[in-house]
Amino acid sequence: MTESDNTRIHQKPDPERQRQAGEYARIRRYLGGSDLALVAITLAVLVFGGLSARLVGDVSLPAVAAAVIYLIILVAAYGLLSAPLGYYRGLVLPRRYGLSHQSFTDWLADLLKAGALAAVLACGMVAAIYWLMTVLPDAWWLAAWGLVVLVSLVLSVLAPVIIIPIFFKMKPLADGELRQRLERLAERAGVAVGGIYDIEFSRKGTTANAAMMGAGRTKRIVLSDTLLDQYSLPEIEVVMAHEMGHNRHRDMLRLFVFQAAILLLVFYATSRIFEVSIGPLGYSGPADVAALPLLILIFGVTSMLLSLVATGYGRRIEAAADAYALELTGDPDSFISAMTRLTDQNLAEAEPNRWLEILFHDHPSYRSRVNMARYYAARRHER
Repeated sequence: MTESDNTRIHQKPDPERQRQAGEYARIRRYLGGSDLALVAITLAVLVFGGLSARLVGDVSLPAVAAAVIYLIILVAAYGLLSAPLGYYRGLVLPRRYGLSHQSFTDWLADLLKAGALAAVLACGMVAAIYWLMTVLPDAWWLAAWGLVVLVSLVLSVLAPVIIIPIFFKMKPLADGELRQRLERLAERAGVAVGGIYDIEFSRKGTTANAAMMGAGRTKRIVLSDTLLDQYSLPEIEVVMAHEMGHNRHRDMLRLFVFQAAILLLVFYATSRIFEVSIGPLGYSGPADVAALPLLILIFGVTSMLLSLVATGYGRRIEAAADAYALELTGDPDSFISAMTRLTDQNLAEAEPNRWLEILFHDHPSYRSRVNMARYYAARRHER
């Protein structure tokens, strides 16, 4: 089969896969809603039922140490309560729909590694916040925001060389026709790519993906082995061109700055709401360790509300990268074919509910992306 024949075959999502995708998305929404409700109810009981104050009691430890210990207790309790839900959503459901073939032990190992990283970051953040509350009572939120931005910047640089390898094997793309074609594509685009890497997805599952990650010397384009092994060269090129669009548009920097601005609003809103709430709820002040669940609850709600703005911005920069890929390759057929195959392979909804797309999707829908490619093809034909 030629590459052009392969491209023509994959022009519409498979109806059966789309039926499964709809089921999978609905189940995940129900599970996500259940998890959110569990967190909200637990925090609400702690805050409004007076349980938090009774749990903390007359702890004589310094505020920073007490806050970290309390956070560890809260996270451990939540982990136990949500364990059945997490097991079903993280392992059972993906395996049922053929997206994962991880064993329980491998899945658990990944979960523990991710949990350990998250716990270290969360404990460090809570320790910093409570220390800042004592030394900068009026501007703790601003200093905390600056610290989070700095840590995020460091993590974005370290992710490809330290964090991602904890979970996936990654190696430079092997020499050969594919690498030569992708390097020529980069030259044609005038994009200096720090490296093209092959990331091993196949050991854990069946999904395919590509991403731009890292910053400075660690910036690289990463393509999953499930993409490299199963897609035609023109399809891989158009996916690579999309990632080059992110590079050319400096999307990583733009997204970082945008998210930092959103986070600044989150910290500011959290501090204002927190400070007017602690008195009526009986807490002694912002640094009262018993008020930690209240701080987490307010931060979570404000983050969720303001994240809706970030999803819209995400769709915008992804659409711009799609347009760049079409212009660079001049190959709308391979673009449509790649999007169709990725939609089927990753069990994504081709045409999600419009409001769900607006509120929660940070990438354009398959329908939107294909419509753009068809418009490009029609406009190109008219020239």
